[in-house]
Amino acid sequence: MSSQITQQALPTGTWGVDKVHSTVGFAVKYMAGTFQGTFSDFDARLDDGILRGSAEVASVQVKDPNLEAHLQSPEFFDAERFPQLSFKADHADRSDDELTIRGELTLKGHTEPVEIKGHISDPAADPYGGERFGLQLEATVDRTKFGLNWNNPVPSGDPALANDVTIIADLQLAKEA
Repeated sequence: MSSQITQQALPTGTWGVDKVHSTVGFAVKYMAGTFQGTFSDFDARLDDGILRGSAEVASVQVKDPNLEAHLQSPEFFDAERFPQLSFKADHADRSDDELTIRGELTLKGHTEPVEIKGHISDPAADPYGGERFGLQLEATVDRTKFGLNWNNPVPSGDPALANDVTIIADLQLAKEA
């Protein structure tokens, strides 16, 4: 695969994430519902045709500080040994506002190929004299491929936590000078 993303799929130039108007998180089936979390410290850039993203594991946020500590432990992300998760795209295809991006996700020291689906808006002027575009992206990955194997069975013997995790990124990228 080429390391250059087609110019038709993503805007050209250098674009940085607007963290105030962007979110990066995850959702996973847990018992009778869905468990969700976000990362407060993340980055995303489109530079010279290469889309990259990262998140600091220690910035994981959920509704319970004890669960945040558990997610940072070796049973999950192992923040001390692997402080960052990252993504680098190597190909993107676009049809109207639909986008498919292929690349590599690195989490807990393991790198796996991933396909991301989503939507893109065309660059437009913002009220501050700049230009920006939006990406709404989702990818589903098997967490066990990255060594995130913790689980707790319910009384029936079924696992409480699903293996498939949806990674969600809602990004606004602003053009840099």
